[in-house]
Amino acid sequence: MAMSSTHPLPRAQAAPNRRLRDTLVLAGLFALVLAGLAALAAATGWDETRAQIAKLSAWQIGLLLLLSLVNYALRGLRWHMFTRRLGIDLPFLTNLRHFLGGFAMSVTPGRVGELVRMRWIGRETGLPFESTAPLMLVDRASDLAALGLLLGVTLAFSASGIAFGVPVTILALLAAFVATRPKLLAGLATAGYRLTGRFDRLFAKIRRAARALGAFSSPGLMAFAGLLGLAGWFAEGYAFHLLLVWMGADIGVAKAVAIFVFAGLAGGLTGAPGGVGGAEAAMVALLSLEGIGLEASVPATAIIRVTTLWFAIGIGLAVFPLAERLSKRHAHVVEDH
Repeated sequence: MAMSSTHPLPRAQAAPNRRLRDTLVLAGLFALVLAGLAALAAATGWDETRAQIAKLSAWQIGLLLLLSLVNYALRGLRWHMFTRRLGIDLPFLTNLRHFLGGFAMSVTPGRVGELVRMRWIGRETGLPFESTAPLMLVDRASDLAALGLLLGVTLAFSASGIAFGVPVTILALLAAFVATRPKLLAGLATAGYRLTGRFDRLFAKIRRAARALGAFSSPGLMAFAGLLGLAGWFAEGYAFHLLLVWMGADIGVAKAVAIFVFAGLAGGLTGAPGGVGGAEAAMVALLSLEGIGLEASVPATAIIRVTTLWFAIGIGLAVFPLAERLSKRHAHVVEDH
């Protein structure tokens, strides 16, 4: 008798289907962004856009990628510090593999797909999700704090401001504050459950994760983590400044970094996966307000997003299969013991 179509797919068959779906989503988002930027480039004339791109040499593109690698390395070191602080005794290279592999899931709403790192840690240590979830909270909070502070400082040193720049800075710092305050976060989870009367398991997990945040209460740890985040994100912002200089559109380091950071934060606020679409639109618009024509702002936006966000996703896609394979191998070791 034929098997009913309502039966769930075997796990071995479901996994490739999920990977195919994720790959198609990534390809679709990338194509949509390229199509939008191409339309803007066509409006100004392809010859001018090509001339701007032709100004860049291989070593310059390599330097942009290198500055992105500086960001990933510093934030990877911060991730390792957080894991050790939580009592997770994994080697640096293992933690770095988890951190980089998670980039494959960056283009998900709120980057929730990066929670795959918790799955890998769980397999290799036997720790439940609630025990490791604080890692994701404190990592995202550290990024928000670093980006908010970096935006505030660069706006202060810019000759002109950015509309909504101060509110976005405040929102980023406020979100970082809430995410790193165990009692406040637990209280919000309790209030959320009382208000909705639903999702009891979800709010219970949030409360347990909030209690575990106490491990990150050391001022020295968080100050050093903040410095790593600031240096890492500044490296990518500085890459954007160099790119604009090479294209003959120098607007100063402070303003270039401010636009780069603001566009990333604003794109994230749209709720779009990875801020895709919103970040590019904000970047082109802000550069135009600085008097930079579309013939330079469009290719500059496209190149910096490819050498930052999409470069990270590319690294993640390369590391992801290795992280999956090794975590499964270590899972058997944990089970055997």
